[in-house]
This record gives sequence, C-alpha cells and structure tokens, in this order.
Amino acid sequence: MFSKDEFVTRLNKTKQKMQEYGVEVLILSNPSNMCYITGYDAWSFYVHQAVIVFIDEDEPVWIGREMDAKGAKITTWLSDSHIISYPDEFVQSTIKHPMDFVAHVLNDLGQDTRKIGVEMDAFYYTAMCHERLQFGLPDAEFKNASSLVNWVRVIKSDAEIEYMRKAAYIVENAMQAAYDKADVGVRENEVAAAIYHAQIYGSDDFGGDYTSIVPMLPSGKYTASPHLTWTDQKYKEGDFLTLEIAGCCQRYHTPMARTMVLGKAPDYVRDVGKVVNEGIADTLEHMKPGITAEEVEEIWSNSIAKHGYVKASRLGYSIGLSYPPDWGEHTISFRKGDHSILEPNMAFHLMPGIWFDDFGIEITEPLLVTEDGIETFTSFDRGIYEKPVG
Repeated sequence: MFSKDEFVTRLNKTKQKMQEYGVEVLILSNPSNMCYITGYDAWSFYVHQAVIVFIDEDEPVWIGREMDAKGAKITTWLSDSHIISYPDEFVQSTIKHPMDFVAHVLNDLGQDTRKIGVEMDAFYYTAMCHERLQFGLPDAEFKNASSLVNWVRVIKSDAEIEYMRKAAYIVENAMQAAYDKADVGVRENEVAAAIYHAQIYGSDDFGGDYTSIVPMLPSGKYTASPHLTWTDQKYKEGDFLTLEIAGCCQRYHTPMARTMVLGKAPDYVRDVGKVVNEGIADTLEHMKPGITAEEVEEIWSNSIAKHGYVKASRLGYSIGLSYPPDWGEHTISFRKGDHSILEPNMAFHLMPGIWFDDFGIEITEPLLVTEDGIETFTSFDRGIYEKPVG
C-alpha cells in the first residue's frame, strides 16, 4: 500500500509525539493505529494484539496470535524478528491473558522500568488488558496515550488522499445503487444488499473494502434516530429515508449521507432540506486553512439560526484510516470548544444532519482541506431526492 519511506516518516512523527507525551514505549491496540504504523491489516482484532513502538529503536514490534503472525509478515514492513506471536492457550482464556505475554516480552527486552503509553480509551484496550500489564510490569510508569497516533494521522499524505478519492468514487456508486434499488414494495434489506455490492465491487480498476460502519438506513419516523440500520420491512409510497454510508479503499474511508423520498417529499422535509443545503453552502464558502474547528461550527449555526433551527450535536469530525466500529479518527470535531486549527491535507466528514422528535434529515459531505480552501471528495447531488413511483 505504501512505501517503507512513508512508514518510517510516520514512525518518526510518532516518536516526536511520544516525546511530547513523555512516553518511551508506546503500546498500540487500536487496529487503525497498528495499521498506520506497520501496515498490518487483518480481521484479527477480536483477539488482543499490539504494536509496540520504542522511542530509541528503528522498528516497532508486532505481537499477536500465533495463527496471525503470517499475516503480519505478509502485510507489514517489519522484519521477521520483530513479529512475535503468542500460542493459542492465551486466546480467550480464563487463566492466561495476552497482555501477560506482552509484559513478558517487555521484561525480556529490558523495557520493564520505562514510561509506557497505552491507549486507555481505545475500543480494543480493556480494563483487563490494563490490569494484566500493570501486574506484569510493576516497575513501569503507565501513561494515557489514547489519541497519540490519532493526532499524527490527522495530516494525510498524497498517497492516503488518493485512497480517499477512490473511496469517494465508491460511495457515490453505492449511494446511486441505493437510489436505484429503493422503491415501493422493496425490502429495506434489499437496499442494504445493493449498497454492500457496490461498496465491495468498487470499480473495474480497483476493489472496495469493508466499511467500519454498516449502512444506516432508517425510514419514516425512525429517521429521528440516525444510527438505526435496516429491517425486512417493505417501503411504501411516501416513505422517506436517510442513507449514511461510506466507500472504503485499503481501509481509507469517505462517508456520505443523503435523504430520499419515494414519491413527493412532504413540505416539512423539503423545507428542512433547503435549510441544511444553505448551511452547507455557507460553511463550505468560509472554510479554509487557519480557522478553527469551533469557527466552522459557528458558521453553520449562524446560517441555520436565521431559519430558527439549532443543531445540538457536532457538525463533523476527522476521517481517514479506520477499522470497526467507527470511521472517525477521534481527534478534531466541529463543535464549540474545539480550537484545533484546520491545515492542508486534513480530511473531514461534514455532518450537518438535523433530527427532530419524529423525523430527521441527513445531507453530508466528505471534505479535504487544501492550501487555500476546501475540496469536496464527492460531487453527488445534495438535494432531497424524490423518486417517482407508480
């Protein structure tokens, strides 16, 4: 996927960030960060695994299940001596824990008294992981480094951006597939199947990857809850639905959401759609390098306030490389209090959905910050799509 030089650059930037955090050894359990540093890519994150970065070593160490070690040799730039596996007796055992093994490795390497950063808020780093590491490394000083590598990932390389452009192509095709399939008498799960086919097929020139979040397809009154998926219910004339999906290429995500109606859109849906689209246009016009995430949200809030609307949830977040269960990077959010400054080659999902008690509207855009403004990854029509029926 990437040159060794790019991985070395990522590693050096991570070490620089480790110095800022006061960390000498960094244990990564977030599969997105493991992949970012080493290239490791496998569906093995249902068991405990780690990539360990040493501030004074040229190569990280990968530690994982024995049957996954071959996958590490295939997908990473690491030498074989830096790929260490634990036997299956550590897998989902009530007696042994993989972090016992990790602690043993660090003891053997003479790293047992150092300042060790761990990703305390990562989905894959459990309370038991932390307890076993503390027990196995009693003389180490543990520090929370949950988002250390996440912040390194915020600025994308040209190669990363190219994968996101491919993912954008995929998400546009997947959204069109949903538009084409959704109809009166069609089941919701059939629309989900059409989306999955388009996501994974990709294009004739490049394939698609599995996305970190499944298609979210609430309809009717259920659009008030944006994270519902699909059922086997059949659509009826007049149903409206929100579709939030993504394209994914080599684990790089480009998400997008739209709203469609089977037939004529109710006036209240059409009216909110106009407000959202006006807010998107105002926000994109003023976004540029140098402004803060908080200022982006303020532009949007001022725009919709002219029509009497308020959006309580954040307006968007940084995106890029990710694994389930989320395609966000967990760094910058467009909301009050986030003073992060936009810089070129940052990527975001602008998420201006508005949800009410009995319905919601979602129209979103994936964005790239350029040297002098903003580029949308997609060019898919933002209007409320009214599909003729009958």
